[in-house]
Amino acid sequence: MARDNEIHIDTFIPFMRDVARCERSLHELNLMWRLIESSAKMNCAEEASSMLPMMAATREGFQRLEQDLVQSMVSESLTEVMSEIATCAHHVIDIVVRNLYERTADIGFLATDRSLCNYVANLTDSRGIIDRLQAYRSKYTVYDEIMLINTEGTVLAQLDESSPVEGSREPILAQTLAASSYVESFQYCDLRPHKQQALLYTQRMLHPVSGQPCGVLCLSFDFEGEMAGIFAGSSAAQGRSVALLLNEHNRVIASSDTAWIALGTLVPTNQDGAPNLYTHSGRTYLVQTVSASGYQGYPGPSGWKGQVMMPIEQAFGTKIMRCVDSLAPDVAQGLLAHAKSFCPPLYDIIKAADSIRRVVWNGQVMTAGQRAGSSRLKSVLEQIGETGARTNFVFKQSIRDLYDTVLSAGLRDSQSLTQLLVDLLDRNLYERANDCRWWALSPILQQLLIQSHPHETPGSELMGQATRVLEHINSLYTVYTRLMVYDRNGRILCASHPQLPDGSNVLGQHIDSATLQAVMALNHSQSYHVSQWTAQQTGAEGATYIYHAPIRTDDDSATTVGGIAIVFNAIPELQAMLNSALIGKPKTRALYVNRAGLVLASTDPLSPPGSTVQLPAAHLLQLQNGTSNAVISVYHNQYCIVGAGVSRGYREFKITDGYRDDVLAISIESFGQVASDSNAPDPSHHAIEATGNNMHGVEMATFYIGQQLFALRAQSVLEALPASAVNPVSAGRLRYCRGTLARHSQGHVTGYVWVFDLAQLLTGKPTRMTDQSQVVVLEHDDRKLGVLVDALHGVNHFTHDKIIASPRMAGGAQSLVNELIKANQGSLLVQCLDPQGLLNALHYNPSQATSMMQTEKS
Repeated sequence: MARDNEIHIDTFIPFMRDVARCERSLHELNLMWRLIESSAKMNCAEEASSMLPMMAATREGFQRLEQDLVQSMVSESLTEVMSEIATCAHHVIDIVVRNLYERTADIGFLATDRSLCNYVANLTDSRGIIDRLQAYRSKYTVYDEIMLINTEGTVLAQLDESSPVEGSREPILAQTLAASSYVESFQYCDLRPHKQQALLYTQRMLHPVSGQPCGVLCLSFDFEGEMAGIFAGSSAAQGRSVALLLNEHNRVIASSDTAWIALGTLVPTNQDGAPNLYTHSGRTYLVQTVSASGYQGYPGPSGWKGQVMMPIEQAFGTKIMRCVDSLAPDVAQGLLAHAKSFCPPLYDIIKAADSIRRVVWNGQVMTAGQRAGSSRLKSVLEQIGETGARTNFVFKQSIRDLYDTVLSAGLRDSQSLTQLLVDLLDRNLYERANDCRWWALSPILQQLLIQSHPHETPGSELMGQATRVLEHINSLYTVYTRLMVYDRNGRILCASHPQLPDGSNVLGQHIDSATLQAVMALNHSQSYHVSQWTAQQTGAEGATYIYHAPIRTDDDSATTVGGIAIVFNAIPELQAMLNSALIGKPKTRALYVNRAGLVLASTDPLSPPGSTVQLPAAHLLQLQNGTSNAVISVYHNQYCIVGAGVSRGYREFKITDGYRDDVLAISIESFGQVASDSNAPDPSHHAIEATGNNMHGVEMATFYIGQQLFALRAQSVLEALPASAVNPVSAGRLRYCRGTLARHSQGHVTGYVWVFDLAQLLTGKPTRMTDQSQVVVLEHDDRKLGVLVDALHGVNHFTHDKIIASPRMAGGAQSLVNELIKANQGSLLVQCLDPQGLLNALHYNPSQATSMMQTEKS
């Protein structure tokens, strides 16, 4: 994201209705303060002389805040949209690359299939070849064609009857025959004449006797079908943006909406992520472009990129989710206290707004008792009161909108992240289910089990061949700890990597009886069995899934003679998925869990694999398949956004194949610790309806102690100052004293006051200083002091009938609270402090305090 000062806000404001509305309101208020100041200077300069510095300070502060607030709202709105489309672009390219990595392993294994190699080498006839190819495709449904081609380019066998091909002269065949590994190509090819471009994986096949190249195996990937599935699962499916896959020349090779941006189109790209505008075909877009990061050493097709383009007029229309309105007040306020960490501009604006509110509050206090002045002054004072109230309202709304924008972005990003994670997992486990079923068809493994007898070891030559097959497979498919073949009694006959970390060997061990019974009951080559997630499994070196498939004879009886077990190296592989999706998200942790909350993999030290999570919103574990959600809550004593997404399945996997095992991805973004003594007040919860006509009432300055609203008669108040300016000097002989505070006038120090902790006096608990904390300076009988309060509220007028005497305590002592205000038709009681009672409660002796202050200063 570019720095704020690099963003030309005027370019974006016309497309941000909420920001434009806020800008107009702020501009109108700015003009009002200017008008009030000008009117006071022209019409009653002498009477208003004491207020003019306040008005000038308000105008200057307001002008700075207006610019910063609008700038931040634009910046955060842009950040939200750019993050959203970047996550979608990552979704596209990451899933493609991980899927294609599996294809590079498939081609390497299938090209060594003995039955196919014998046929291509002309050692056997074509009987059963089509059936074998069809059996492979029925398990790996990502392929739309499988071909066997001889060295002359003649097609010996193929599956797609709708696109028959006799032969090919494409250069890719000669290239493949000369290569020792697979060849990946994406272009027009006469092997797939009905496709504009075909994604093909080819590898040479070697003669079983001579070891020389005797033909080519060609796997045609269902590129269009796969991309349609990826696009359907991304946020681009909502229609506000278009998701694309680009080649190395930045031309579109897949589009979520070809009527919008067609295949072959050259589009602008944005790989540095800056929030710039790009024009394409007469329309202006925000763009995010993401290159492939690679997987298991496979970089993906050269130059391929994921890209999302969102029209600028669509970007901000449905931006704000109003999530703040649904938060518990204590969570909303507590989270806001951490704004400095999760949104520094929001924090700066809150501080600036608090400063202006204090200036306005001081101005209203300053004018208390002057309402009987000239009519021209009366008008100015009334305007200060009305404009001050409106200023507070606009600040509250604007800051709330900015706050909501930041949180809404976090919620939406959490949902996108968890959906990406479960999509990655579904596609990965789909491959595991395919692998075990296909490898169960290996002729060598079938022959091994047919010749084995209970309590006897098969011949060493056949055992060696079978072991080499398993080792070869494991070298291609590195996501497995080991592969094991066992007989109908569950005895493990051969395995890749048979040695266990404790020095024991899996050979001769037995598959557990429940698993063996389940595998032996499978009666079709499309069937498979997956163990429950646990570490207590033969051949496992930690908690994992083990995929099993029956090995059956290929005669008419199709007798089950044993099975194959492939041990997924689950925790590292799942961990790698989590880590790859969290790149660029340092404050976010992620987990894979099951429906019971059991952690399968985690980047959260507080929830390691094997533990059980207790989510703050229990319904997240009960989400429907294929959905995601996110909440703002307290989790592990931190304010967090907690998101969850549930696997939807992929192709037939977990959808029509009979296997069910829901896995959820959980994301946790932390914003800061919950303070146990947090008492940050929310002024919006105590809006006061003023009474009287601002001339014949009592003016009350209101403020907070904790969550309680208190008041002082405005005529007793001199000003409010930021508590951060308190000098915490020692004052052991003055109870409840927090230090001294300098008072200024025209840039010069005019004196000092002692500051006392009003909350500690009232409740016995010291005030926890926050950015909202203020010091109210009051004067009574020529005695000045400051009282520490949690926040300022306002200055209001009340008629005398709304003010009643508070009940007196027995003994007739001077009460600290001597009056109560029946505000808002009596629904809100505000306690009024008596200055004399306050002085008595503090045992405040001005002469003693002065001598102490002089001693401290010396």
